Amino acid sequence: MKAMVLNEYGTTAEFKLSELAKPTAKAGHVVVRVAATSVNMVDTMIRQMGTDLPLSPNLPAVLGMDFAGTVEAIGEGVTGFVVGDEVYGCAGGLTDLQGALAEYMLADARLIAHKPRTLSMREAAALPLTGITAYEGLQRAGTRSGQKVLVHGGVGGVGHIAVQLAKHWGANVYATCSGGNAMATIEQYGATAINYKIEPVADYVARHTGGAGFDVVLDSVGGANITKSFEAAALNGQVATTSSMLELDLTPAHFKGLSLHVVFMLIPMLHGHKREAHGAILTKLAEIVDAGGLKPLLDETRYGLADVGKAYARLSNGQAVGKVVIGV
Repeated sequence: MKAMVLNEYGTTAEFKLSELAKPTAKAGHVVVRVAATSVNMVDTMIRQMGTDLPLSPNLPAVLGMDFAGTVEAIGEGVTGFVVGDEVYGCAGGLTDLQGALAEYMLADARLIAHKPRTLSMREAAALPLTGITAYEGLQRAGTRSGQKVLVHGGVGGVGHIAVQLAKHWGANVYATCSGGNAMATIEQYGATAINYKIEPVADYVARHTGGAGFDVVLDSVGGANITKSFEAAALNGQVATTSSMLELDLTPAHFKGLSLHVVFMLIPMLHGHKREAHGAILTKLAEIVDAGGLKPLLDETRYGLADVGKAYARLSNGQAVGKVVIGV
């Protein structure tokens, strides 16, 4: 099979078109003919940082976590899938798991689900990692109907999914962005857009909550932005973050009695821990999609397998509007 392979790590490391052995089915797994894969920030981090990240695969490496495709072969003990099923998932591209930048990949059947019927392969490939992350963050924060939910980074990969999910579950949703077309995108989802560049946290908390704060804050920006999440949250509120790799003073969270949820959706793949939970979430996401409650936002630029370097550059350079997808 054809695959795009990294033979070295680093910012300028190039993907090389190579011929690899096609994987064979093993117990508990399926072989998927990959139709499309999407690029996530963690993919670009692996390419750049390599072995400085404990989750990076050994070289030569085939990256690509998200995929959509068709079941080609089924291993012993797999139920719920048959050859020819259209599936999607996040099941490779780290440690010893071959990624989706290849014509075929081996995937643990617990990490995949049937593709949403109403999405194309390209659209479905954009959803798994960000969809699972947004779903887990909102669920762990106890999101429910009638709450006021704030999403930081409302048009980002995780953020735009979280806005739609919270809205689908009946919350009153608000989302930050940098203005421009992003404001219209957020409003299109039925949420209230906040331009963080011109409106301080205290001002939009006062305007939208009467100073009480938001019941749930999902921070898909992370880093130093977490302090803004603490400021925006209500007393005894819930804060979920997708990026907390920093030293942080928790004093503001303490005096508000906040609960902080750190979401790291790669745990099942890295540790073999509760992998079936990801398959279950993907199944629920597909139901929400097919009911009209969720649609991934795709960047308009199309890439093929030979254009992987350009696709990674588009995401890394901040040029993308929506998920960058590569057709395989």
